[in-house]
Order: sequence, then structure tokens, then C-alpha cells
Amino acid sequence: MPKNPNISRRKFSTTGAVAGLGSAGAVVGATDSKVLHHPTPTDIEGPFYPIVAQKDKDFDLTQVEGKKGKAKGDPIYIEGRVIDTASTPVEDVTVDVWQANAAGRYSHPHDSNPAPLDPNFQSWAIVPSGKNGKFRFKTVIPGAYPAEDGWTRPPHIHFKVSKRGFVELTTQLYFPNQELNDVDRLLQSNSPAEQKLMIAQQSESEPAIFRYQIVIEKA
Repeated sequence: MPKNPNISRRKFSTTGAVAGLGSAGAVVGATDSKVLHHPTPTDIEGPFYPIVAQKDKDFDLTQVEGKKGKAKGDPIYIEGRVIDTASTPVEDVTVDVWQANAAGRYSHPHDSNPAPLDPNFQSWAIVPSGKNGKFRFKTVIPGAYPAEDGWTRPPHIHFKVSKRGFVELTTQLYFPNQELNDVDRLLQSNSPAEQKLMIAQQSESEPAIFRYQIVIEKA
């Protein structure tokens, strides 16, 4: 391993309301009152980026097209927004997401983790940002898994965010209140302020919803 509630399956709207995203990483410009943002910190792509084409890349990872079963694990919703460093929402961004299943296993031929695969878990999605830079998808909380001796990776979701005219961003979303966050070699390689930008915010009123703001730079 290298270092460094009830929504219809195909009706997630990238233009729907994504309220409550915080201003983590916001700073006030030295010469004016305009709010600026630090770019979301980069993180490694890892060895398990999807290499086998799959037909189903929609916004619901908890069910695979053509199968009746549901993915194992706790279903959650990721509500996100993509903005630039000047706080401007960025529409039509390709948000590529992939993750381990609830047992901590990737659907990837190079994953030697003995944890079971889940045939009902989609594992990968491509979610475009819509109006006001918003996106939303349904998934399950990924399981932790062993990376090396003495190192267990905390639950996380991989993101690759791209649009012409912007610097492509590869990063990882982490979940709050995870003990493994405190000892993860990748997350802890960042400053406390950077770590805060990489950890999603859990909704107090709807615990199954996690909100995540992504900041990208113009090229």
C-alpha cells in the first residue's frame, strides 16, 4: 500500500439542495473582505483505482443494476459541493469516487485482503457536479482494512475531481469520530488544519448524511 432517508435509486439530483456545508478552510483576504479558500489537500490515488469497466456507475452504490440484493453495511448519503479558491461554485465537474465495501474489501483484482467481496455493492461511481457545484450519492460506510503491518486504514472514500481549466485533484474523504484517523499515516501527514478539510461533516439532525466541500484551483 503506497503512502502519502428514502431516495429513488436513479433520481439523485445534482441540482438539489445541499444545505449546511461549512466554511472549513475559509480565510479572509488580506487586502479585502472577500472569502478565499485553501484547496482541498491532495491524497494518494492508491493501488485500487478501478481498472475493470462496469456498466453501472450511477449515484447509488448500494445496489447493482440487474441485481435484487442490497449492499451490506450502513447506508449513508454524501452531499457535496465543489467550489474554487475564490468561493465560486464550479458546475459540470467530473467527481469520480471509489471505495472499499463495508468489510474493507475493494472490488479490484489486486486487493489481496481476505475480507469478502459484496456482489451487491457498486464500489465506483462518476457523479457530475450540477447547479451551484453540488453533487450527492448514496453508499455505505467503508470498512477499515490492513495496509501494512501495524497500519490499518480508517474508513475513507477516494475522490478524483476534474474539469478543464482546473488542476485535477485526487484526495480522500475521511469520516468523523474514527479512532483510526488519529494514527493513520496518510491523514496524519497533514497539518491539523488540512485534516479538518479532509474530514466530512456529519449532519446532527440526519446522522446518515455526511457533507463534504471540495475546493479546486484554476489551472
